[in-house]
Amino acid sequence: MGLSPQRGFNIIELMVVVAVLAIIIGLAVPNFAEWTQNQRIRVAADAMQNGFQIARAEAVRRNLPVQLVVGPGSGWTVAEAVSGTAVQSRSEEEGTIGVGVTSTPPGASTTTFSPIGGVMPNIDGTPTLQEVDIDNPTGGTCQTAGGPMRCLKVKVSGGGSIRLCDPKVAAPDPRAC
Repeated sequence: MGLSPQRGFNIIELMVVVAVLAIIIGLAVPNFAEWTQNQRIRVAADAMQNGFQIARAEAVRRNLPVQLVVGPGSGWTVAEAVSGTAVQSRSEEEGTIGVGVTSTPPGASTTTFSPIGGVMPNIDGTPTLQEVDIDNPTGGTCQTAGGPMRCLKVKVSGGGSIRLCDPKVAAPDPRAC
């Protein structure tokens, strides 16, 4: 009677597989962390753009001034400007923890849309929020500064146009700021 062939892995083959997996995982983890932060920035920028669009659409629909108030963090609230009745809000905890939000002009947090969809002065006299920069406050720098993060901006024009743009991209690309 003959010997049956050996089945399975021997210890050397198993150690080689484990070593290769460890190298692949070691190379992938830093890229995965960068990818995750870039996704958070993208989600926060998309959510901010959606908040502006909701405020503008509600102003036209209700035929009343409606404002978007940014904060805390990447959260926002859409409310009627005169009565303060909330229309919709979004919390920072909804997938965008760990992103930085910077407003232009500095300190501005409110944009008020008129009943025809344009931007009007804020009722309380505060400066009108014109641009929101979404970036990484935890040490990763934006690509515009030579870093790995893809930081984004949401811009609102006086006519009520709302754009999401990438400061890294140059004109004539439509994604450019």
